[in-house]
Amino acid sequence: MRVIAGSAKGRPLKGPPSAATRPMANKIKSSLFSMLASLGIEPNRVLDLYAGTGGIGIEALSRGAVWVDFVERSAAASAVIRANLTGAGFADVARIHQVPVAGFIERGQSAYDFIILDPPYADPEIVAILTRLAGTPLVQSDTVVAIGHSPRVTLPECAGTLIRFRQRCHGDSCYSLYEVARVGSDVVAGEDETA
Repeated sequence: MRVIAGSAKGRPLKGPPSAATRPMANKIKSSLFSMLASLGIEPNRVLDLYAGTGGIGIEALSRGAVWVDFVERSAAASAVIRANLTGAGFADVARIHQVPVAGFIERGQSAYDFIILDPPYADPEIVAILTRLAGTPLVQSDTVVAIGHSPRVTLPECAGTLIRFRQRCHGDSCYSLYEVARVGSDVVAGEDETA
């Protein structure tokens, strides 16, 4: 694992502490950030939920984000994130919250312009968490929410105030992008792509 692009390009990242953590593959991570760039989305203040090794949030920092909050309940995974932040030179522009995602969402007050969720593929709460997230101050009108998931998981077109506007799959991994539905606009489903 490594940082793909930006100021920390090529820096190695430590892998997961156990098989229970499944980091987003470099190919998928690269595709996600390429998609964001093609849409003119440049993450600035980022929330990395189910952070695992911290690879996605660190990639955002390397590409110009100014702050990332990492949420990871596992102590072992949080230690890996800490080591990866230090190794990539971003320890001073990030904070690790060692709490369950649901708890962080309930208490969250600050808005983010980019939120990434990369939960375990078998997590039965994935849709409920996405919907709950949509109703919090963490999500504002300009927030983009990305969620990693299995192609066998069907995510809704709408989750609370969020509407899916892109989905891309690469083999056994997909990600979907959501944004806040604009009041008074016609909701049009986004593009689905498979590579």
